[in-house]
Amino acid sequence: MKILSAEFIKSATRPGNYPPGELPEIAFAGRSNVGKSSLINVLVNRKSLVRTSSTPGRTQLINFFNINNQLSLVDLPGYGYAKVPLSVKKAWGPMIRTYLEIREALHGVVFIFDIRRIPREEDIRMLDWLEEFGVPTIPVITKIDKISRSQRAKHIKAIAAETGLPTDAFSLFSASTREGSDEIWERIEAALDPESEQE
Repeated sequence: MKILSAEFIKSATRPGNYPPGELPEIAFAGRSNVGKSSLINVLVNRKSLVRTSSTPGRTQLINFFNINNQLSLVDLPGYGYAKVPLSVKKAWGPMIRTYLEIREALHGVVFIFDIRRIPREEDIRMLDWLEEFGVPTIPVITKIDKISRSQRAKHIKAIAAETGLPTDAFSLFSASTREGSDEIWERIEAALDPESEQE
């Protein structure tokens, strides 16, 4: 997709604060520090549309972005960071689950894993929610430049085994080389228009 415009719309914590669901939405989910913000910035060709931080757990709201006035990208709160206050941790689960359950504009979720990390309980819970609500899921493994090519297959296999997904379900991505960005856009466009994929 050629990016002509990318703008922040608003942040929200509950349905009453969501923007009108006039554009189809693709959400991005994953643990804190999996490279979610960097992935979104690369996809939309902006250095800092989504603020990146060396401090995990910085995204504590649902953030909505307008892309080309054609679709909205939605940055869901990163989860699983131990040093975030307990009250914030407790709010994340219901905040994300409610969005996934009721948001009619949602067409799919890009679910992100760090190639160096084995998925944990929170990741499996997120997969369960996506399955429960029938949300099309695009699994992406990020930071592939952090390990050697010869080690990739082993790490991907471990993530696949833990999640129960086939290894070929995952798109591979590197923010530093942009590897995988075209494939992820193709999968997003297919989620936005599932009928074209069926044809």
